[in-house]
Amino acid sequence: MIVASLYDIFGGNALSWCHIQMEHASWDGFRFMDLVFPLFLFIAGVSFPFSLGSRREKKESDSKVRRHLLKRALTLVLLGALYNGLLRNGFDNPRFASVLAHIGIAWFLATIIYMYTPKITFVGIWIGCIVIGYGLLNMLVLSPDAVGTNPFLPENNIVAQFDRWFLPGRLYKGIYDPEGLLSLIPAVATALLGMVAGSYLKNQGKDDPSRKSLVLFTGGIILILLGELTSLVIPFNKALWSSSFMLLTGGISLSLLATFYWIVDVKKWDRWAFFFRVIGLNSITIYLAQAIIKFSNVSDFFLGSFIALVPKPVGELISGCGYIAVCWLFLWYLYKKNIFIKV
Repeated sequence: MIVASLYDIFGGNALSWCHIQMEHASWDGFRFMDLVFPLFLFIAGVSFPFSLGSRREKKESDSKVRRHLLKRALTLVLLGALYNGLLRNGFDNPRFASVLAHIGIAWFLATIIYMYTPKITFVGIWIGCIVIGYGLLNMLVLSPDAVGTNPFLPENNIVAQFDRWFLPGRLYKGIYDPEGLLSLIPAVATALLGMVAGSYLKNQGKDDPSRKSLVLFTGGIILILLGELTSLVIPFNKALWSSSFMLLTGGISLSLLATFYWIVDVKKWDRWAFFFRVIGLNSITIYLAQAIIKFSNVSDFFLGSFIALVPKPVGELISGCGYIAVCWLFLWYLYKKNIFIKV
């Protein structure tokens, strides 16, 4: 909303480009907004080696850890259905697929692979096999109802067809769902990539922090280049979580992790991060809260008179800033009270 309002006020090619980046690509293509979902899953993966190490230091059995992971996954599936309006809209043709369900299931499968893969290099092999295998599936297997030979059209793609066959409930886009069943496979690879990065940060004692940043950043650049090369035959596509999309977003996520690890952990420049820390510690909370609480009403209660005095684009900018401020203050209150709602 803020970027769109700035574009309405000032115009210009730069703001026009930024405005476009704030919307998801409709099918093929990549925009900045498409990065948010895989980046969240990647970061969740980064955290797992640390949490698993902590549990094992406490002598928790693997069976207890598995039960906790499964409970977390099922809770996210349920919360995702609630976010989609399961209780609000009734039980007639509900949508069960969701961002939260996708994160929960993909992360759970990735944790099981990580826990029972003996060496971290073998986890890398898992990632490579998933990227190659899923890419070949998309390229070589057409829907039985395909019209023509292009496997990357929604009506022809086997991943979309699989959702039409087996995904219960309503499909978000009618003939496919961007959080469908087979797209969980490359999402697992994204989570595993985060776990490899987290394991390296946690266990590679011989490398100093600056070297760790460089290694991670270099790995990110290599993945970005591989993603660009792969996109020549397999388009970037968030809905399919295509192999090129996985490589590109994984590379960007790895590069961002390296950059901020260097800024915060190596250089200790961390005061600016408080704003984002407040959000990150209750990220799922605010994601769900926005579907339940009308934060816009609070913003309008305090800013409505000012909004009415200015031109519409300026009013929309004030309203957008007010909305973000209200959401952040809500999270800040939880932070000050040490309330962190975790799944």
